[in-house]
Amino acid sequence: MKKIAVFTSGGDAPGMNACVRAVVRTGIHFGCEVVGIRRGYEGMIEKDFAKLKRKDVSNIIQMGGTILLSARSEQFRTKEGRRLAYENLKSEGIEGIVAIGGDGTFTGAKIFMEEYPDVNFVGIPGTIDNDLYGTDFTIGYDTAINTAMAAIDNVKDTANAHNRIFFIEVMGRDAGFIALASGIATGAEAVLIPETKTDLDALAHFLTQNHEHKKNANIVVVAEGDESGGAFKIAEEIKSKLPYKADIRVTILGHIQRGGRPTCMERVLASRLGLEAVKALLDGKKGVMVGQIHKSITYTPFEKAIKHHQRLNPVLLELVEILS
Repeated sequence: MKKIAVFTSGGDAPGMNACVRAVVRTGIHFGCEVVGIRRGYEGMIEKDFAKLKRKDVSNIIQMGGTILLSARSEQFRTKEGRRLAYENLKSEGIEGIVAIGGDGTFTGAKIFMEEYPDVNFVGIPGTIDNDLYGTDFTIGYDTAINTAMAAIDNVKDTANAHNRIFFIEVMGRDAGFIALASGIATGAEAVLIPETKTDLDALAHFLTQNHEHKKNANIVVVAEGDESGGAFKIAEEIKSKLPYKADIRVTILGHIQRGGRPTCMERVLASRLGLEAVKALLDGKKGVMVGQIHKSITYTPFEKAIKHHQRLNPVLLELVEILS
């Protein structure tokens, strides 16, 4: 294999640039030309390609976001769009591709390989949600939870100063990993996540008890995908259930969780997965996601990574209940 490509797709995640850097430099180390595809599958269709040398990925390991940009591609969902992408890859002489992203990225790669089996894909898990099966941690998760933790700590200071209840919404439309980790780390009174049923009556009772015991501030961390609704809706419902007049505020952390400098752990993980993905391509592996479980590199078929989701550790749920 003489020429490989790399792209980032789906939601951006801190550490993607460190991963791109590792892919480029590993590919060059093993004698490959490396092409960067800008804007994910959309760039593949529009032939938005750029040859990458070592110097092109200098001084990016500490940067959030992705220098290759990311985009959703409706065209790639069509056979015609995928045909255009294939023709562009073949005209460029690209034989293997490292795809950094999540479920949607790997689904697209799986379908593409079924139609055009002469182009090999290897995936790297890049998503702040940490919900992909086949790896302990995804690229972006560690930075996101540290960003959320720092923000919640700041909110907690002002909550204590004014005797307030804060509902803080973090990202996690389908998974509660960010909410659970940041909630435990900040001593939140409750964590509401999609994986467990939310009992608003029980939460109102708990907050009322805290009020009676003169607890100054209460923090409730809400994953955006909780079945009871977002933080604003839940806050309104809780306010109506409390037997006392509470000073309730809502904070939506939003996209600050996607940005920022990746943590040390993030950079190391991204670098290792980038290196291993290139080695996997050169060893003839395809249609797999490279992950790390118990510090060992693993290879999970796309189909399995897409169909299964990482489960929350029940011990962490118990921690919230006991320590709140």
